[in-house]
Amino acid sequence: MALYKQRLQTEIRKSISIGYQLFLPSAYDEQEEKDWPLIVFLHGINRRGDDLSALDGYGLPAIAESRGIFKFVVAAPQCGAHSFWPIERDGVMAMIDHLVANCRIDERRIYLTGFSMGGNGAWDLAARYPERFAAVAPLSGWYQPEAAALLKDVPIWAFHGEDDDVVPVSGSRDMVQALQAVGGNIAFTGYPGLKHSIMSETYRNTELYRWFLQHERRENPAD
Repeated sequence: MALYKQRLQTEIRKSISIGYQLFLPSAYDEQEEKDWPLIVFLHGINRRGDDLSALDGYGLPAIAESRGIFKFVVAAPQCGAHSFWPIERDGVMAMIDHLVANCRIDERRIYLTGFSMGGNGAWDLAARYPERFAAVAPLSGWYQPEAAALLKDVPIWAFHGEDDDVVPVSGSRDMVQALQAVGGNIAFTGYPGLKHSIMSETYRNTELYRWFLQHERRENPAD
């Protein structure tokens, strides 16, 4: 008997199919020369599937629609049934690339947010592609504290209900502490007395959007 140690190096092709809702500001068609900031919103676990109507009236796109003036394009992809956002990384990034190529998107101002499972997805996607996002806002999420070094150069503002009975607040607090330990750019808002659902409190807060717009991705992160 023999034990061989080998390495395979090859290239594969992957077919991507991902549905998404797209919100365009009322002034998008009027200001034809303007490039717009983009917020990518990742939904929670109960909105998975292949029926985009499951996202109607939900989350950040719904709040953007309700505001008279909103200064961002919003893209809300839908995670496949029985899947999770870390499995759908390639699809989300392909959607972003498609929007950059086909819409007037300012690549320096692409922001990422998500709720619950989407909060986990926001942490994960930012860790995998820190050079693509100008700032990230995970809500009611969790991630791997040991991966904090991957996120230390990304401005992050995390939100969590202090009495969350679905995803414990430690899911965010552990990441905040890990990022503080590596010198990360991290802020945290805990909501005393609130449980899991904090989208309304967070996405209706105009301070979040001011904070987003304070951050632009550098063309060369090494500069």
